[in-house]
Formats: sequence, C-alpha cells, structure tokens
Amino acid sequence: MGKIRIILGLIRFPFLLLTPCCMSVGVATGFREAQTVDWGYLFLAFLGGLSAHLSVNALNEYLDYRSGLDTKTQKTLFSGGSGGLTQCPQMAPVALGLALGGLVVTIAIGIFFLFTRGIWLLPIGALGILTIIAYTPWITRHFWICLFAPGIGFGTCMVLGTHFVITGSYSWTALAASFVPFFLVNDLLLLNQFPDVEPDREVGRRHFVIVFGRKKSAKVYGLFLLLVYTWIFGGILAGLFPKGTSLAFFTFIPALLAIRGVLKNAEDVARLIPFMKINVALNLFTPLLFAIGFWV
Repeated sequence: MGKIRIILGLIRFPFLLLTPCCMSVGVATGFREAQTVDWGYLFLAFLGGLSAHLSVNALNEYLDYRSGLDTKTQKTLFSGGSGGLTQCPQMAPVALGLALGGLVVTIAIGIFFLFTRGIWLLPIGALGILTIIAYTPWITRHFWICLFAPGIGFGTCMVLGTHFVITGSYSWTALAASFVPFFLVNDLLLLNQFPDVEPDREVGRRHFVIVFGRKKSAKVYGLFLLLVYTWIFGGILAGLFPKGTSLAFFTFIPALLAIRGVLKNAEDVARLIPFMKINVALNLFTPLLFAIGFWV
C-alpha cells in the first residue's frame, strides 16, 4: 500500500481531474458542430489527455528530485511536489518509467488519430508533446513562456485536439472556447508557484513570480481570472457561445474572493492556502459549467 500511495503521488492523482474538465470544453464545441460523437474515439482522446497529464506530472517529480528541489520546498497541498521520492528514493526509476510510459501512450494515440482523423492534428499534438518534454527542464527558466505554457497545454491543445477528434476540423468557436481553460490553468500554475519562489530560484528556475515578485504576480493572477468571465461574456455577445454558457458565471463570486485574497495575502503563504483551494475549484468547475452551457 505504501508503494501504491507513492505512485499515486508521483502522478499527482487528484490533479488529473483537471484533464476531463478541460477536455469537456472540446467535447461540447465538437458535439455542437458535428451533432454526434464516436464514443470509441472520445475514450481514446481522454486516455491520451490523461496519459499526457500523467507524463508531465511524473517527469516533473523525477526532475525536481534529481535537481534537489524537493528537499528545499515547503510542501503545501498544491505545491512543492508529492515528496514521494525524498521519502523513497528507490522509486525514482518508477517515476521516470511512468513519465516515459505516459508519453509513449500519448504519442501512440496521437499517431492513430493522424491516420483516422487527419494530418492537421499534427501541429496541436506536436505542441503538446513539446510542452510535456520541455516544461520542467527548459520552460520554467523562461518566465513569459512559463506563464502561458500551462494554458497552451490544457486550453489550446486539449480543447482544440478534442474538437478535432470529434469533427475532423477546427473551428473559431473551439479556438475561442479554448481561452477559458487557457486563462484558468495559467492562473493555477502561477499561484502554485508562490510558495516555492526561493527554492525554485536556487535550482535555476526563472518563472514569472521569481522575476516580478509575488505582488505583481498577484495582479496578473487577478487579471487572468477576470479575463475568463469577460471572455465568456464577449463570446456570448459575439454569438460564438450560446447563452447557456453563462452558467460559468456561477463561479464568479468565488473568483472575486480568490482575487481579493491573493492580492491581500500575496506575501503570506500560510494565508494563501484557502485561496489556492478556491483556485483549484475554479479550474475544475468553471470549464465544466461552461461546457454544460453548450448543451443547455
């Protein structure tokens, strides 16, 4: 049971919920256009998305252990890694194996869809694979790329990729809809970097919070979160989104509470924890409600 617990920590099992919530947006836009879904294809798409997420999580755990970062961070529910490899170093090859195995599964499913749905899936798939491989060793050292890479992976790649699997093409609606998880997941990773600024700097990282500090990063956090609801409202007015997508505004009040709390407590990690919890909930429920709105 101890090894199973460590493995679940290495893949950050609870965080995998983010994948189906983000991909649900692509399912919604795809079904709205095609009016039908191949459930076998959809299952494979979800498996590919989950294996990609699992891969980047396990690779991050492995590389953070190898760099010594895991021994320096102050663990929270949402940052600092699982700590599994510091407790059980002999599991490091397992973490690397999970990362590589997840990557192989993702690539194999992607190749299948290239042949069955079309070659134009390649740019999105290649961008996703590049993000998985480069995130920890390279992207985290370039603050602008690091700021937007999470949203590109979970918004642009997952939403457009899922939409393409269902319809065999892209659409302006799918592209516009992908910006909802894009802004949310950028914020998720941005806020989760607040507790680890000093240890991250020691191992050579150079993400946005390190370069500009917590207070300025808190303002960017608030801006991104407000852009989510502004974007949805604008999409409804422009006719890109159906009125039902206004369901996403059920999370607007918690979002305002999170913005206020992060701005007020940017330098106090202990006081940030409740707002980090709210932020996780926003990342799960907002895209899900937004997706349901396409069906209403």
